[in-house]
Amino acid sequence: MVDTPDETADEVLFEKRDHVAYLTLNRPHKGNSLTGTMMRRMREVWGEVRDDPWIRAAVVTGAGERHFSTGADMDVVAERGGMSTGTGPLTDEVYWSPRQNRVWKPVISAVNGLVAGAGLHFVVDADIVVAADHAAFMDTHVNVGLVGAMENIGLAKRLPLGSALRMTLLGRSYRMPAERAYQLGLVDELTTPDALLDTAEEMARAIVRNSPAAVSLSQQAVWNSLEMGYTQANEYGWALLRMHWAHPDAREGPKAFSEGREPRWATPEGE
Repeated sequence: MVDTPDETADEVLFEKRDHVAYLTLNRPHKGNSLTGTMMRRMREVWGEVRDDPWIRAAVVTGAGERHFSTGADMDVVAERGGMSTGTGPLTDEVYWSPRQNRVWKPVISAVNGLVAGAGLHFVVDADIVVAADHAAFMDTHVNVGLVGAMENIGLAKRLPLGSALRMTLLGRSYRMPAERAYQLGLVDELTTPDALLDTAEEMARAIVRNSPAAVSLSQQAVWNSLEMGYTQANEYGWALLRMHWAHPDAREGPKAFSEGREPRWATPEGE
């Protein structure tokens, strides 16, 4: 966790259009580093993404072209004399990523530059990662005497173990280029910097055309399977899809396909 006195109301930019929420880490003068006020704002924003039925997908990026996020603002940590001393469980203390805020809507991370340290929260917990070809990934926890934990566990889920440990243990001595991250599966799509946001938006627009209910349950089936054995995961997936059979979209989708028209998905409550 990180903490800092209130600075500006614009450390995190948030807008909504065409059923997509856009979150921008907005401290380019500080490498889009993270502060305690930003985490409070992220909790609010992710809560809106989670609870507003009009929003069907989200895109997260950083301001500028050099940095996506360089992690905790070490100047703030040094001034305070160390990291904050939260003693509660993870679910009560950390609210950076969609998973940490129990968001079950697809999130695309548009990596516009360097990602380091706590900035990796937004990468390892994204559903889809798009990166500009000049981006890079590294973990600097051990360089500043801190433990690489949640973000690094996420890396080990998305990378070969040796690659995750290389990034974790070498610290700033190793930067994984975007091309290598793409080869290993940490990045799902490489683009030029100019095409980055257009690519992420195109993916988000494709997602919002699909059944919101089916998308959310499909997302949960895949993510939660990572914590289960294969047989248990299939039973869990079977339960989700059977539950969805009673949803109006499960009837509307096949009917629209058969009639050669666009489906009219059920309007979520509150939209």
